[in-house]
Amino acid sequence: MIDFTEEQIKRYSRHILLQDVGVEGQEKIMNARVLVVGAGGLGAPVSLYLAAAGIGTIGIVDADVVDLSNLQRQVIHFTKDVGVPKVKSAKEKIEAINPDVKVDTYFEFLDSSNALDIIRQYDFIVDGTDNFPVKFLINDACVMAEKPFSHGGILRFNGQTFTHLPGTACYRCMFKEPPPAGAVPTCSQAGVLGAIAGMLGTIQAAETLKYFTGVGELLTNRLLTFDAKTMLFRTVTVKHRDSCPICGSSPTIDHLIDYEQAACDLKSH
Repeated sequence: MIDFTEEQIKRYSRHILLQDVGVEGQEKIMNARVLVVGAGGLGAPVSLYLAAAGIGTIGIVDADVVDLSNLQRQVIHFTKDVGVPKVKSAKEKIEAINPDVKVDTYFEFLDSSNALDIIRQYDFIVDGTDNFPVKFLINDACVMAEKPFSHGGILRFNGQTFTHLPGTACYRCMFKEPPPAGAVPTCSQAGVLGAIAGMLGTIQAAETLKYFTGVGELLTNRLLTFDAKTMLFRTVTVKHRDSCPICGSSPTIDHLIDYEQAACDLKSH
């Protein structure tokens, strides 16, 4: 049981006023541990909103440094941060927003050698990456470790997201394996409207907070997509596949795989 200070009661008052959240829900948020993979376009709004909400511990994984081209959409980084490791820049902003939050940083690539060790330390994982190999790696590691996660992807004017809980459809239930390296352009090749990252990242943050508070219905077994050009949102029902190679009844994948990726794919959104 958290003994709220007067400052915390005031800081989180708009959550506490919500009948569906209240003191109990805010306590769950403050006890939560969330891992954000990628401190870029998606990881930026996710981290900012989770920090503001009071998530107890936020872990951030990213091996990149801030580049001038990132600033058009990666709102957690400022011009002064160019050349600084993204995890360091992100930690500084999170702590400035909310000193209650503990921030763990991992200035390294997530791969088959460290994914399970890192992911097992957290209650919920947010995929804010920009390449298919790491998205499949996160999916497989979360399924193996029985961890819930939020998937997110953006390109040009479009975004997509879903939430996975153990027993619900995973990324491989929808897409069996990554496309060949270079077959699908990334943001660094095709571009992305900056605000799209904010639109999708805030949805992922909301799903994370809903998971811990138990409010509403999560995006499980549903793929949410949107096209910002028309502002049309679409929800597609997806099913858990019993034949899925990672989460099916007879899985054929028993270890994490580092798929090939193009060099330009290494930068997160």
